[in-house]
Amino acid sequence: MSKKVLIVTGDAVEALEVFYPYYRCLEEGFETVIAAPTVKTLHTVCHDFEAHSETYTEKPAYQLPAHTSFAEINPEGFDALIIPGGRAPEHIRLNEHLKPIVAHFFEANKPVAAICHGSQVLTVVREYLAGREMTAYQACRPDVEACGAIYQTDTLHVDGNLVSGHAWPDLPGFMREFLKLLR
Repeated sequence: MSKKVLIVTGDAVEALEVFYPYYRCLEEGFETVIAAPTVKTLHTVCHDFEAHSETYTEKPAYQLPAHTSFAEINPEGFDALIIPGGRAPEHIRLNEHLKPIVAHFFEANKPVAAICHGSQVLTVVREYLAGREMTAYQACRPDVEACGAIYQTDTLHVDGNLVSGHAWPDLPGFMREFLKLLR
């Protein structure tokens, strides 16, 4: 039986951080569902590091259809969760239906992968992060520590069922470790 992977995101998701995991999971033959606050065409963004800027820059990127809404998700039907970054996490974490979805994956000890600003979604389930180790984009370190987690400066970290990555350049290792857990 094929594995089923849930990706939770919204508008302003970082394009590489959603498309790379999505297509990689499809390549593995996993049924992969993209959920958002509402069923719509999502507008992704491209974050890049440029010499003239002290932080990343943002440009419009591709469109991506959300297959379903958070309200329609039964997390028990999924084997793993991916949380991409970008600006989407700061907004989707406010959705009332997201917390029980994310909590289920920790309660059931299923693989959870959060990259870059995806760590901001985990602030809604801080009770599952206390004392755990994880990494995230450096600007998210205060969010990680506010959850009671121990921030790791490595760009990739695995702690039990949680795979965390710094940013899109870390996607190959991030997905390699996630797929190890999922298999």
